[in-house]
Amino acid sequence: MLKPIAIATVISGTLDIVFAMFLTVAFGREIPNMLRYVASGPFPAAADMGAVGALLGLLVHFALMASMAAVLMLYLKRNPDQVEHPVWVGVMYGLVTYGVMNLIVVPLRFGTPLPPSPLSIATQIFAHIALVGIPMAVIARRLHPCRPEISHS
Repeated sequence: MLKPIAIATVISGTLDIVFAMFLTVAFGREIPNMLRYVASGPFPAAADMGAVGALLGLLVHFALMASMAAVLMLYLKRNPDQVEHPVWVGVMYGLVTYGVMNLIVVPLRFGTPLPPSPLSIATQIFAHIALVGIPMAVIARRLHPCRPEISHS
């Protein structure tokens, strides 16, 4: 199960962080600051760590993606029939990860729930579904060790 987790982490993590970087620049902000903010979740001092803090932000981001990928693969191991429905599973999982991040993780660390604007909410939901959930589910469909065999009869 490590191979699908690793591939899902790299692909979804890259898609998501590139999108975050695009949005950061589009809104006139700096990418290193955004990455340091990500790192400041588990490492509050990262906000003042310069390039090291930004690199730490990338590591934190990919660690979160690895966790998300592992949870999805474990879910699919217990529910192998769901592997054959990657878009549905991806949409649902994207909504779940959005909810967990914005209703649990971010409020616990930063004291603020949901993003502040409808545009932020829309872009995050898009990212969680289209860049995280669906790609992870498609990867699971292709590589998950518990994928049901397709009958050719």
